[in-house]
Amino acid sequence: MNIQNHLKMDLSRRDMLRYSSLAGAGGLMLGSPLQAATKKPGKAKSVIQIWMWGGPSHLDTFDPKPDAGADYCGPYTSPIETNVSGIRICERLPLLAKQADKYSIIRSMTHGINGHETASYVTQTGRPVGNGEVYPCTGAVVSRFKGVDAGYTGLLPPYIVLTKPQGRFSESGFMGLRYKPFATGGKPSAPVFTVEGVIQQGITEARQRDRRQLLHDLETYGGKMTGNPAFEQMDLCEEQAYELILGDAGKVFDIKTEDAALRERYGRSDFGASCLIARKLVEAGVPYVTINYNGWDTHKKHFEIMTTKLPELDRGFSTLLDDLDQHGLLDSTIVWWGGEFGRGPKIQMEAPWNGGRSHYGKCFSHVVAGGGFQGGQVIGKSSEKGMEVTDRPVYPWDLIGSMYEQLGIDSNAQLPHPQGLDVRVCPTEADGVVMGGRLREIMS
Repeated sequence: MNIQNHLKMDLSRRDMLRYSSLAGAGGLMLGSPLQAATKKPGKAKSVIQIWMWGGPSHLDTFDPKPDAGADYCGPYTSPIETNVSGIRICERLPLLAKQADKYSIIRSMTHGINGHETASYVTQTGRPVGNGEVYPCTGAVVSRFKGVDAGYTGLLPPYIVLTKPQGRFSESGFMGLRYKPFATGGKPSAPVFTVEGVIQQGITEARQRDRRQLLHDLETYGGKMTGNPAFEQMDLCEEQAYELILGDAGKVFDIKTEDAALRERYGRSDFGASCLIARKLVEAGVPYVTINYNGWDTHKKHFEIMTTKLPELDRGFSTLLDDLDQHGLLDSTIVWWGGEFGRGPKIQMEAPWNGGRSHYGKCFSHVVAGGGFQGGQVIGKSSEKGMEVTDRPVYPWDLIGSMYEQLGIDSNAQLPHPQGLDVRVCPTEADGVVMGGRLREIMS
């Protein structure tokens, strides 16, 4: 049973408890402490991944090309200066322009893959394809080394996705169900978005407690199995599941108590609300949060869609950076922005695209902030029309390996493999990958 298929508007208490007993709700409180797998303490404690599902255009965000001509830059001919001298970004991102000292732009991401599934896999696992293994994504690896196995005692799952799973591939790979994310479902910008509210569907707290008591009254074994480890484990999982439903842990998803002005700054969109919830989750100690931000696969009506999406991105992302900073969390939280690839630099004006952008894995941009990564810098360079990397290529495994290092995760640590194979956290040249190198330029 997969929790992200059930934690939606129709999730029942029984589903939640059954999943918790089988899999620990994505690693709630099961398992023994992991043996030390760090070379030194990491600067970062958490990651917020803004996953740009579908692939955002690098030319229309963080790598503008105003001199490339209308066939490439479209209407975005006037990139704006940021608060860091010499760095310019798309004119549709004025709020992010004021936060450029907090993030660094990688303009030379590359893997050369143009298919969603394979590109998503490579970009999120930091692994090439072709050897028959299905490797875990970054969130699952962080859950392994920063979650329950490593002594995490939080009441919330260590790996959470807002709100729908990214899909395209199995997030936990060969590590299995235990390390899959807890996907919340629901609509975060709704007046009430809490685990409690989603699950209860209007059922009062009192009634929910009464239903729990009735279930206990009807249990065949009652309290007769005290001392049985299996039953004690099930009782523990039940307590944790109800903590998400009725306790303080679930309240982290409730944003209606947050300051109205802050909510307005984030934007009243699902993305803005997800950014606010992500801040609350890392504040609560959750090691890995993914915001699955859909709507960037713009084959048609690209610029019409950008009219809405770019301001929405600008408000949510910029406020997240500032809010993390104001709460003293940015230094310990990596914020990772990017999708599976970029989009074709040359606009497809012909039918049926009529002004869309295609998939483009040869050259694209990602952004990193916080967690020991310095801000206000640009890594790498693309050609004058954004078609190719011309300086300092960065591959997904370079970026992900750098994040692991900032988190204090040993790149040579072993991953749990069902056949007992010796599989390490990061690939090396011995695995047949071309290495661009860790991001030492911005790693403090």
